[in-house]
Amino acid sequence: MANKQLIGPFRQIVSLADLPLKGALEDNQLQCAMQAGVLIEEGKILAIDSMSSLIANKDIDTKLVEIIGEQILLPAFVDAHTHLCFGGNRAKDYAMRNAGKTYLEIAKAGGGIWDTVQKTRLFSEKELETGILQRANDLLQQGITTIEIKSGYGLNLESELAMLRAIQNASDSMAQDVIATCLAAHIKPKDFEGDHTAYLAYVLQEILPKVKEEQLASRVDAFIEEEAFSEAITLPYLQAAKEMGFDICVHADQFSTGGSKVAIAAGAISADHLEASTKKEIEMLANSDTIAMALPGASMGLGCAFTPARALLDAGAAVAIASDYNPGSAPMGHLLTQAAILGTFQKLSNAEVLAGITYRAAAALNLADRGRLAIGEIADMVSFPTDNYQNIFYRQGQIAPNMVWKNGQLFQF
Repeated sequence: MANKQLIGPFRQIVSLADLPLKGALEDNQLQCAMQAGVLIEEGKILAIDSMSSLIANKDIDTKLVEIIGEQILLPAFVDAHTHLCFGGNRAKDYAMRNAGKTYLEIAKAGGGIWDTVQKTRLFSEKELETGILQRANDLLQQGITTIEIKSGYGLNLESELAMLRAIQNASDSMAQDVIATCLAAHIKPKDFEGDHTAYLAYVLQEILPKVKEEQLASRVDAFIEEEAFSEAITLPYLQAAKEMGFDICVHADQFSTGGSKVAIAAGAISADHLEASTKKEIEMLANSDTIAMALPGASMGLGCAFTPARALLDAGAAVAIASDYNPGSAPMGHLLTQAAILGTFQKLSNAEVLAGITYRAAAALNLADRGRLAIGEIADMVSFPTDNYQNIFYRQGQIAPNMVWKNGQLFQF
């Protein structure tokens, strides 16, 4: 790869430059450069301008990468909440839900998260790694170049470390950047001898020190819900994890409220789900530095309400959108489709949807160097074969990208 590349012309380049982290956005705030190109060097963006201007000022050693046909260039996507590391599937759960059983009823009958834990424990690290790589390749073809991946289907020292090692090993072979999160506080495993408080103490004393020692994850997550952990015991757990040096995120307000309050109190970077959030929680999130993470794939998989993204944005919150790709509640794993459908039901502008899967999602991972096409940002870009960026959301994910750049390296599909 040449040190410098000039790529274009694109019919439109939608940069997302200078848009705010928090609050509502209108489509007229989007900057669309027409018949434009992008100049990159060593994987970073040097300039975005009209193609004619860039060519006129091109260095002799700059490689020209000519784009043929109608193409729209966007910042590549960030999927900031996934569970890509797992064994087996839960198609039976899906059928039971559609037959009228609730999420909690299925869990109490032996399905749900515990079912996936039992299946995942049977997989070797290599088998888990292979599954991650297959799913990650699908996400790359969707234009996703940064992925958060959680553990949480191990729930004991041996299996949680196996998951996180598999994530780390897979990341070494992936095109994408991977942010690993330890979700050992997913549920209390049924084979743990002790109550929920004792299990969280076990995670703090046995699992997290090893995660830290092996540098397997920089983030800790917890599920606050009836079938998982209460507010009262989760807050001190998260505070202790933060004192150990971990960033914090929280599964919050999925079926009942309370989790977002804990997330804010713990200084979490994001509170994820929020389908049950009320006006009270919306106002708290808007007045905090915690990013609200909508997971429309879970709403579609469970048949429940969507995150109140419109109200959150209007209140002034930062709203990111992620897939929650997992074998149970969100098996689709198609971020763009889910985000577009969320936009339809929550009346979000294209700018709000696009921000939610790019720079606002990056901020939820504490990443400030991606999600926009701007000077100094890494050259993570995605190109769609269409003549107007609006078509990408209008077709709800049915227009697939045919070119993806990760750190300036091209992947064609």
